[in-house]
Amino acid sequence: MADAESSGTQGGTYELLRTIDWKQGLIIAMGIPILIVPSLCDLSLTLWAMSIIIWVLSVLSGFLLNLPLGEMCATFGVAGIGGSIQHVYRDDEKYKNKKINTGRVIGSLGAWAYFATWVPVIPIFTIMTGVYINDYFNLGLDGMTATGFYILLGALIYGFIILSGRKGLEGGAKVQLILAGITIVPILIICLVPLLNGNFHLDYITSQMSPDGWAWDGNGILMILGCFTVAQWSAVGWESAATYGAEYKQPEKDVPKALTACGLLCLFMYFVIAFCMYGTLGNAGIEEAGASTLIPIAKGDFGDIGGLIAVFLLIAGMVMIIQSAFLATARTIQIMAKDGNFPLLFSRTNKYGVPMFAMYFEAAIGFIVMLAGITASQILAVSALGFAIALGMCCCAFIKSRRDPRFKDVERVYKVGKFWYCGAWFMMIFEFFFMIPGLLYYVYDTMGLLYVFVGIAATFLYVPCWMLIQYWNHKHHPEMSCGINFDVGKASKPEASSRRSQ
Repeated sequence: MADAESSGTQGGTYELLRTIDWKQGLIIAMGIPILIVPSLCDLSLTLWAMSIIIWVLSVLSGFLLNLPLGEMCATFGVAGIGGSIQHVYRDDEKYKNKKINTGRVIGSLGAWAYFATWVPVIPIFTIMTGVYINDYFNLGLDGMTATGFYILLGALIYGFIILSGRKGLEGGAKVQLILAGITIVPILIICLVPLLNGNFHLDYITSQMSPDGWAWDGNGILMILGCFTVAQWSAVGWESAATYGAEYKQPEKDVPKALTACGLLCLFMYFVIAFCMYGTLGNAGIEEAGASTLIPIAKGDFGDIGGLIAVFLLIAGMVMIIQSAFLATARTIQIMAKDGNFPLLFSRTNKYGVPMFAMYFEAAIGFIVMLAGITASQILAVSALGFAIALGMCCCAFIKSRRDPRFKDVERVYKVGKFWYCGAWFMMIFEFFFMIPGLLYYVYDTMGLLYVFVGIAATFLYVPCWMLIQYWNHKHHPEMSCGINFDVGKASKPEASSRRSQ
């Protein structure tokens, strides 16, 4: 991957630039703890105080998933989960005489599953921003009026992110630092104050550890696994610090530092938020507050002014996570397009190395999802399936990168130990055979069968789309290597025709 000195800077280019260090990567990913907000209420009402344990375990699982990912990003100079899966499974030599390049299909499907996870973050938090404003100020918006309000907010938020990020990640990190300063610390204060003023009640947790009538049977286990998968959507999102693997100045040092720092931050934040929220409100208080769980806590701490501050902080935090998703997902689309698994247009970057067309595409998807009129919880549950698939495939890619002879002589600028290799095997099995079935059960039980099919379709309909993209690239960009060999079988047709005529 070209660095800042060797990449072209005039007109459009196809390269990302090495312009950030681990601290900037951490700052850009600091919006990740806000991901707990849309599913905090749902998991608390489903598992009660047991949800606190699920949040902690889900963050810890991220260490088994994300540090091996960091090795691939640093070693191969690729962008995150999507780039790593594509790079490892792409083996054009192996499939050069085959009609379909199966490696490219697998790699691009994993990248798409990851993209289909992160791009919904943008409409989810745009909708939640609108819901918080609407509910707190009693605007009374509903139906198409509310949808129009969400779209207006989206135009303002997306425009702000595109303008602030158009000159590269370094500029985005500066904006993110400002948002982090006015969001992370105050939210921690709001959550921790109940421990000091007497509003926190430990017995809310100890007496409500599991729901009334809870049974440790097959359905109960599946529900826990489903909630764990939904929690992973939020709590493992700190892998986004590795998404910029191709843009770190010293990837061998910056990648592990950024990942470890972000993981520890998330572990602390997710425990504190879930623990203090449940201990302050209890099950009844959470049910009454709904998705706005932070507002009644802030009012209890500081009165009505605290509620207003909470809304302001949540909006800042939501803009922060939208920016994290926007920047990370644009890199996934850019590398997919560059590898021929998405229209080539989306691989083009501006003179600062920013994939602007990919960012415009993300904004368009956000508007389409908001026009569909579905809730943030429904969008999240559907997209969590794509994340579970992407995580499992990422583990497969890491294992393959260690075992495939093609990578035997590749210098590992950063290499994790044997424990993490075994951990990748464990998480691969866990994601595919436990987490995904649990999530499908959770979606079916809480939302209905339709959303199960929507979740599956959102990921696997990419395969026929991929075939159309290959045809398009073959026709309009013949200089690119293609995932479908359109010449296989053509050479033998005249000979076969001759034999038939005899």
